[in-house]
Amino acid sequence: MCHHQRDTLRTGITTGTCAAGASKASAIHLVHGSSPESVIVRNLEGREFFLHTFREGDCFGVVKYSGDDRADITDGVKVLSRVEVTGNDGTIEFTAGDGVGTVTLPGLKIPPGQPAINPVPREMIARAVREVIPRKSIRITISIPGGEELAKRTFNPRLGITGGLSILGTTGIVKPMNEEALLSSLSLELSMIYSLGFRELYITFAGTGEKFTRRIFHLEGRNVIQCSNYPGHVLDEAAGLGFTHATICGHPGKLLKVSAGSFNTHSRTSGGGLEALCTQLAIMGASHELISRVYHSNTTGEASGIISSWGFSEVWDNTARKVSEKCRERTNDNMKIDAVFIDAEGQVLGAYYEP
Repeated sequence: MCHHQRDTLRTGITTGTCAAGASKASAIHLVHGSSPESVIVRNLEGREFFLHTFREGDCFGVVKYSGDDRADITDGVKVLSRVEVTGNDGTIEFTAGDGVGTVTLPGLKIPPGQPAINPVPREMIARAVREVIPRKSIRITISIPGGEELAKRTFNPRLGITGGLSILGTTGIVKPMNEEALLSSLSLELSMIYSLGFRELYITFAGTGEKFTRRIFHLEGRNVIQCSNYPGHVLDEAAGLGFTHATICGHPGKLLKVSAGSFNTHSRTSGGGLEALCTQLAIMGASHELISRVYHSNTTGEASGIISSWGFSEVWDNTARKVSEKCRERTNDNMKIDAVFIDAEGQVLGAYYEP
């Protein structure tokens, strides 16, 4: 396997690399009748991967290895391939076997109806098979046993990919850091929402926020996106695509950070939420005692209770206005942006709707 050192963290191999190796082994078996125990495949830059292969029924497989990327749920799965010759016109057809998804919505890199095998893995698989079967038409069926169950824990259901996992990868290598993968999933989801014809977007931070947002605004469609800790990335991409209106809804724990100008809301990279709230209270003429109590509260929930008991609940509308302002600055005023604070019970604390 690929035990390549990078900052002492081991890199792994993508499902695309595994699929290329499994397909090459299947092609070798088809042409020569032998069952190879290992193959060498290359990524599009020419980097070589030495892969152990095994036979399973009428397929060949490679076991996915994710290195030190703890977040990769496909670590240890079997990626299987079956290659068949279908004629002489030199075409290559990909089929989704068990556990590999099918694209059902527009806006992704692969058109609806096709197996969810991304362009770079397709090219890598095709090159690997063409080394063995240069000219004939071939059908390549990729499967991942158990993939349908695993896919429920990925972005695939949100992207309209049904029936299993996607075959991914651009370099063939899994680096132990999943921020990049998350950001590209968010970009894909936005492009899918845009291609479905939506121009108004609802941005939430996670699952609970989405549930509350849908209830508050009576939303049924696919125009709600969970930005995780990356509202800035989502706003940048949405403005670039041409969305005209966004409503950002969230719990004060996240949304207060945005009001302070933090567009990556991870606790490691940003703070300042309570300070921003105290600033708004001060502008409204709140007493030193109230501001001090809010400042020293342990959670935004506690702060909210104190604010409410002192009769200063209007501060949430004012802070929502600040969120809208910061988001509009971020997008160079290319979008109309509303902001809504929602508490832990799903009630609206305060909101600002741009006129």
